[in-house]
Amino acid sequence: MGEPTRSGDIRRRGLMLVLSSPSGAGKSTIARSLLDNVDGFELSVSVTTRQRRGSEIEGVHYRFKSQREFEIMRDNDELLESAEVHGNFYGTPRAPVEKALAEGRDMLFDIDWQGAAQLRDKMRGDVVSIFILPPTMKELLGRLTRRAEDTPEIIQTRLKNARLEIEQWVDYDYIVVNDDLDRAYSSARAIIEAERLRRDRRPGLYDFVAGLLGEEAG
Repeated sequence: MGEPTRSGDIRRRGLMLVLSSPSGAGKSTIARSLLDNVDGFELSVSVTTRQRRGSEIEGVHYRFKSQREFEIMRDNDELLESAEVHGNFYGTPRAPVEKALAEGRDMLFDIDWQGAAQLRDKMRGDVVSIFILPPTMKELLGRLTRRAEDTPEIIQTRLKNARLEIEQWVDYDYIVVNDDLDRAYSSARAIIEAERLRRDRRPGLYDFVAGLLGEEAG
């Protein structure tokens, strides 16, 4: 008789974890912590028509494409989502995501609500979405100010945009209020662990249960 199957060995389909939040609410910090500490997660690498900066590595930070190459990918439905930002185009290539999911690997998407909506439209059954909220608007202002990265005018623009972004919270599966970073990270991790155990993400359960029922107990 062989070794018993461990629950972690049961074949499963990967998931697409979408994290969104207004600027300053902690989304990117939580995303980095998940990538560093949760096994099996990969950050989705976007394609872009923007010029590569000196510190950026092809295939690590972005996959850099010409305008024509990007348009071909978009027109051939090779992108799961795309957007234009400041005259440059960005998008999520479909093929590497579908390959990862089929192999049981999870993908993390640090994107805004508009990108999240496009992902849900095309891959709804695979998407797990979390919206990160600040505890108060006053605290959000404080975080943006403490970052010391933006002028007062840009900070006010970010606050104005934050209200529009926060209004999209009802479209997300889970809401995490980031009043304490460790607690918010723990909540996101608990969501991942629960979603990985969903029956419809674990096609290997059929073989496992068939083998279980075929065993002799004595």
